[in-house]
Amino acid sequence: MKLDGLKVVAVGMARSGIAAVRLLQRQGALVRAVDEKATGEVLGITIEPQTESAFQDADLVVISPGVPANLDLLNNTRARGVRVIGELELAAPFLKGKTMGITGSNGKTTTTALTGHILREAAIACQVGGNIGTPPTALVETSRDDQWNVLELSSFQLETIETFRADVAACLNVTPDHLDRHYTLEKYAAAKGRLFETQQAGDSAVLNADDPICAAYAKLTPAKVQWFSLERPVSPGAWLENGEIRLNGEVLMNAKDIPLRGRHNIENAMAASVAAQLAGASLPRIAAAIRKFPGVEHRLELVREIDGVEYYNDSKATNVDATLKAIGAFEGGLWIILGGKDKNSDYTVLREPLRRKARAALLIGAAAGKIADHLGSGAVPVMQCGNLAAAVQKAFRSAEPGDTVLLAPACSSFDQFENFEQRGRIFKELVNALADGAR
Repeated sequence: MKLDGLKVVAVGMARSGIAAVRLLQRQGALVRAVDEKATGEVLGITIEPQTESAFQDADLVVISPGVPANLDLLNNTRARGVRVIGELELAAPFLKGKTMGITGSNGKTTTTALTGHILREAAIACQVGGNIGTPPTALVETSRDDQWNVLELSSFQLETIETFRADVAACLNVTPDHLDRHYTLEKYAAAKGRLFETQQAGDSAVLNADDPICAAYAKLTPAKVQWFSLERPVSPGAWLENGEIRLNGEVLMNAKDIPLRGRHNIENAMAASVAAQLAGASLPRIAAAIRKFPGVEHRLELVREIDGVEYYNDSKATNVDATLKAIGAFEGGLWIILGGKDKNSDYTVLREPLRRKARAALLIGAAAGKIADHLGSGAVPVMQCGNLAAAVQKAFRSAEPGDTVLLAPACSSFDQFENFEQRGRIFKELVNALADGAR
């Protein structure tokens, strides 16, 4: 991609947008920075309002993942024949080395981090980023021909790709999420499917054989498919049999040795194992690395135990399916904190698991009323707490030894927090401020 001298509008000045501006500047583009909040400057450029005039003379527009691709401003720009791409697509021609793209509604952060951990433990050069940590455009400078770029990829990043291609592409699962942006499950699934459509013969796709939408991606890709399954033997790929994970017929490890809670993390470990083996890691090194994996912050993270009550931070559970998986990782006695910004979600599916496992649902944020309506009466006691601090205090005063307080909101964080990371950090601060024996 030749950018020297092009007039490029970069839209959305959060982390990805700033990284895109930096890459564009290095490539000699004439950059205009645009954001709906339009305050301050970035890398010496004054941030302009997101108006029609900002796009008038653009040769190219680059949007951050948080910017909806169907904005009227962008559609009008396309109608003038101007190319509109995402930050991931901008990075694609400049990233050196091979690329591994990992997507899914849930588990992609854990699986991406675990895959990078395995490769490093196996002495295979890699860098990890994408939707986790470092934006793709920021990885360009540190990319090398002899290393892997292991990328967590969201539907927001994938819906705008054209030429971006993953040598190894993996999808863990597809369940309803971000319907406030994609509107339908079909459109959401199609956005994730772009990861497989842009592959080539000779590439590899890693798919969940137990998830029908994932499995259907096999028909979209010219890549060779490898599978993973909790339910049955698959070939080629990984599956669970009599408590053991088998990879292409060989025993990899006992599933009990995975240091992460929940059956869904067996799936994540299998997907990471298949991907890592495709990158050249041996089975012994894969198993040894998984056993040492420390986990991911804000994903079923044990904060501490107080008076026999454990407190878990799963702030990354930003959709209903993630919350279901979190609930499934515990036997019962849950005081679960739910709520935040609704994503046009259906919370009724939480009724039965909460009836079986929860002492109460502590509701916070803008979605609290909708969640209460969806849970109905009789399934689980519902307590309207308003905010996270009040919910933590209510749980602290109410939980008994052997119980678990679980933050697994099933919502995004943007009503009361900057992001799920801030929500998780504040939860941990609140929990760590509690005093033993002070109830």
